[in-house]
Amino acid sequence: MSATTESGPARQPVRPPAADRAGKRRRKGRGATRVHPALYLFPLPALAVYIVFFAIPTLQAVQYSTTDWDGFSADYENVGLGNFERLATNDDLFTNALSNNLKFMIVVVVFQTLLGLLLAIFLVRNTTGSLLLRGLFFFPTILSSVSVAYIWKFVYDPNFGLANTVLEAVGLEQFTSSYLGNDAAAIYWVALTQIWFHAGQMMVIFIAGLQMVPSELYEAAEIDGAGKWRQFTSITWPMIAPATAIVVAYTTIQSFKAFDLILGLSGNPPRHSLDILSTRIYSTFTNSQFGYAAAESLVFMAFIAAIVIVQRRLLKLTQKDV
Repeated sequence: MSATTESGPARQPVRPPAADRAGKRRRKGRGATRVHPALYLFPLPALAVYIVFFAIPTLQAVQYSTTDWDGFSADYENVGLGNFERLATNDDLFTNALSNNLKFMIVVVVFQTLLGLLLAIFLVRNTTGSLLLRGLFFFPTILSSVSVAYIWKFVYDPNFGLANTVLEAVGLEQFTSSYLGNDAAAIYWVALTQIWFHAGQMMVIFIAGLQMVPSELYEAAEIDGAGKWRQFTSITWPMIAPATAIVVAYTTIQSFKAFDLILGLSGNPPRHSLDILSTRIYSTFTNSQFGYAAAESLVFMAFIAAIVIVQRRLLKLTQKDV
């Protein structure tokens, strides 16, 4: 007779299915898997390259920045912080280059970011026309900086350049200019070239960010009666914050590295009105002032880092305020 209770027959314990038991064993086995020690050797080549070509030269730059080394002789004297003191108080050429670079950076960061975002908004849909226009706007990015410099050198030529020729052809001779020959405005014309050069690249980054925004958010906003501007400020702008941070940081770094573009447009050495920090450091090196150039390089690097950090914090504050 089978065992029973007052409430009915006794229940047999239920065993988990075989598949569940096998899955638990596999998970337990995976948890116990240990990484083979040889796998730790794979990053070593990349680490060695980083140490040899970046870490060691950076440390040497710090060392040479406190000397008067000319780059050739075996003997040099330690000058302590003398190079940095001279940079801060008694170097008009460096101050001029810094001023030019700040003007160049502000124009490029603001207008290149806005143009890239505007192009991305209009070309975000994956239609045939949008894809063709994306390729057209991205095309300058694949050109070399020297090629772009020579193209725009022809455009800016005051005698037979494309810009003045077009203005004269449409009856706007009063707007013709010497462009790069105008010391007061030359750096801004170079900034225009930089914007044309890389706006398509920033467009691609913004398009990637815009396509990650869920369409359901826009549909809900339209149901609530939000207009296009309200949708942009409340949905689009906060959602593309990571893409915006990348674009602003990358554009800032680009504006400080426009070395070959400046030399291609103005020649070597560049004129006083087109001298930026990278060309100023290059000129210092060519004048056999390696110790002083090393100090300039460290200030240059610290300056870029500080600007990028401030920009990132300002972007975070802007996103919180939206």
